[in-house]
Amino acid sequence: MADYREAPLATRPKTLDPNEYFNLSPDYRRAEEERAALRANLKRQYQLQLNNPHRTELIEDPALTRWVYARANPYPHFRPTKKTSLLGVMFGVVPLFALYYIFKTDRDKKEEMIKAGTLNRKFSLSY
Repeated sequence: MADYREAPLATRPKTLDPNEYFNLSPDYRRAEEERAALRANLKRQYQLQLNNPHRTELIEDPALTRWVYARANPYPHFRPTKKTSLLGVMFGVVPLFALYYIFKTDRDKKEEMIKAGTLNRKFSLSY
């Protein structure tokens, strides 16, 4: 950590902040170690189930099951917010009006040029 130089426009990552890394209370360290032990135990149990050569049943991972269900059924879990409403308008409504405006103005401009007789229209059977 001694050779870490801070970037001019970025903050120091929390894991490299000496105050957050070295000055931890014993209770906080013990809680982190307990969480790490729980994660390691769960990972070990999953790996044992996964690599069991005599396995005949499927391995149920509740987190993966919840994630797949939420991905397959997004509408019961959708919550309209300002951000989702704005994104819906920006990607759903604005492009339609923008394309309408572009096509309409181009067509009106061509029509005016045709009426004025300034448009050079070549006759061709294929474009």
